[in-house]
Amino acid sequence: MAGRINADDVQSVKERSSIEDVVRDHVTLRPAGVGSLKGLCPFHDEKTPSFTVRPAVGAYHCFGCGEGGDVISFVQKVEHLTFSESVERLAAKIGMELRYEEGGGPRSEGGLGRRSRLIEAHRVAEEFYASILIGRPDARPGRDFMRDRGFDGKVAERFGMGFAPRGGEELTRHLREKGFTEDEMVTAGLSGRGSRGLYDRFRGRLVWPIRDVTGDTVGFGARRLLDDDRIAAKYLNTSETPIYKKSMVLYGLDVAKKSIASERRAVIVEGYTDVMAAQLSGVEGAVATCGTAFGVDHIKILRRIMRDEADGAPAKVIFTFDGDAAGQKAAMKAFGEDQRWASQSFVAVAPDGMDPCDLRLAKGDEAVKALVEDAVPMFEFAVRTTIKRFDLETAEGRVQAMQAVAPIINSIRDSSLRPEYMRTVAGMLGVEVEQVRSEVQRAGRIKAREANESPSGRPGDRTPASTDDVPEPNAQEGAAAMPVPNLRDPVVMTERQLLQALLQYPTRFSTETIDALPSVAFTAPAHAAIFDGVRSVAGRASALSTAGWTAAVAEAGPLAVRGLLAELSVAPLPTKVDPTTGLPPQRYLDSLVIGVHDAGLSRQIADETAAIRRLQNSPEPAPEAIRERSRKLIELEMSRARLRDRLTS
Repeated sequence: MAGRINADDVQSVKERSSIEDVVRDHVTLRPAGVGSLKGLCPFHDEKTPSFTVRPAVGAYHCFGCGEGGDVISFVQKVEHLTFSESVERLAAKIGMELRYEEGGGPRSEGGLGRRSRLIEAHRVAEEFYASILIGRPDARPGRDFMRDRGFDGKVAERFGMGFAPRGGEELTRHLREKGFTEDEMVTAGLSGRGSRGLYDRFRGRLVWPIRDVTGDTVGFGARRLLDDDRIAAKYLNTSETPIYKKSMVLYGLDVAKKSIASERRAVIVEGYTDVMAAQLSGVEGAVATCGTAFGVDHIKILRRIMRDEADGAPAKVIFTFDGDAAGQKAAMKAFGEDQRWASQSFVAVAPDGMDPCDLRLAKGDEAVKALVEDAVPMFEFAVRTTIKRFDLETAEGRVQAMQAVAPIINSIRDSSLRPEYMRTVAGMLGVEVEQVRSEVQRAGRIKAREANESPSGRPGDRTPASTDDVPEPNAQEGAAAMPVPNLRDPVVMTERQLLQALLQYPTRFSTETIDALPSVAFTAPAHAAIFDGVRSVAGRASALSTAGWTAAVAEAGPLAVRGLLAELSVAPLPTKVDPTTGLPPQRYLDSLVIGVHDAGLSRQIADETAAIRRLQNSPEPAPEAIRERSRKLIELEMSRARLRDRLTS
């Protein structure tokens, strides 16, 4: 049985261990008055620092949650150790040998507690894997992989890389020779237990040591290299153990924390090689998650190091993602957690979609640094990713995009920033700021209503957040993919009346009048389809009877609109007819033509205006495109003015 640590030794450990240095492994501290340091508490989530350290007296206290004590109790709580394990860990750091009383002598594990034993097993494994990578012929696949990515032996040594031999039991034998028990090897996640005994957890793979914030190796990440590897997963990570919790670890943080604390900037990349490439390129604050998505616990860890405060200058967190759909999805997930930061979040995506490792290999260190420096705000990336799914050349597409991004703007925690974001989005879409403001307010009302809704209540209206959420209009019965015209829209109603007149009184319209009216002037697809049929047979109108004319138009148009065409050919017009001739007034018919044409021109003018606004707000200026669009806009406005003159003359 292990003996009790000598009391004098405990006191000596306490006196010789710098509480400031120990706490700084977990928290960034700033001066807070004479003899005091302050940072964000590691024991509870807070935005304003209330965790205070007094190095002269060797004590800490959090005025937020009430935790306090000395350096031993800090290690005990923050690393989840027993009292004895905490003393042993601190003693190891300062190189002090402990004495044990009550005749028990040192612990059977060589004076080390359980956690320390697992840490030591990982240290031995790291050295073993590293020696294999450098010195063994069978580790050549690992060396080739590194060479292909621009990493040499010095880089492997810097990051502690190694190779797990294919044999399946070599590490297990090595650990056993070093005095580790089977339970320790299995508990550490370095060996597995099968029907024939223990086997190595990693076999035939390139391995990276995963270190905690203090620099201790607590796990490994292993990359598949061999085609005959029976485990299909590209990356295999240590399973969770008493010392390794993947949600509490960031690869590279032990090295990056100094840069993150001083620059108040963290760069989140996607993999081990990306961390290596970024740090080698001079982006020293690069880290990555280990086999899990970036989450709330990772945010808390970085906030403590950056001293991310709501009332101070904001820190920066930059996410790099691949440019593919999966990378965009990851970025949008990160945006969902963005409100947990008091920092500014950014997204960096290489134009050609390369990750930092590929980018460094193809274009060098400066390209990686430029990628990070050119990161765009997370909000802008989220909005651009969302609106990319919509056709902004059409009014319908702009409205749908506006409805999709409104909840994003409404979710911004700092309401004072919303007006500026509304102006930004209005510029992206090419719409008025007031239109965006109206949609954002609507999104807020919907959010409030849904939040207050009882579980048994009816669901409220939901603002579409993607193209999948935008409801499709009902299709006309028997008319596939042809939506029913919305007659509540006065423009659509004018279109309907014009088609009624064209079908019922074709001789009252000249061929020139019909040819001058483009089918794009009709907003309802069914109406545009019928008008195309009218135009295709317009030259035969005088030679056909009314029934023959309708039949010819029906034959020329798609099958999907024949039911609507039959209805329009007999529906009465809302105007008086001449009792002598039985014809509607010519001025009425002319007003229908001019009204539809005017509405079509107005939509084209709105589209061009929106396009010019988008170009003017684009990150890449396009003066020639703006001039061309402006010329077209002027022509459209002149055409509309002439048309309106005809209506009033």
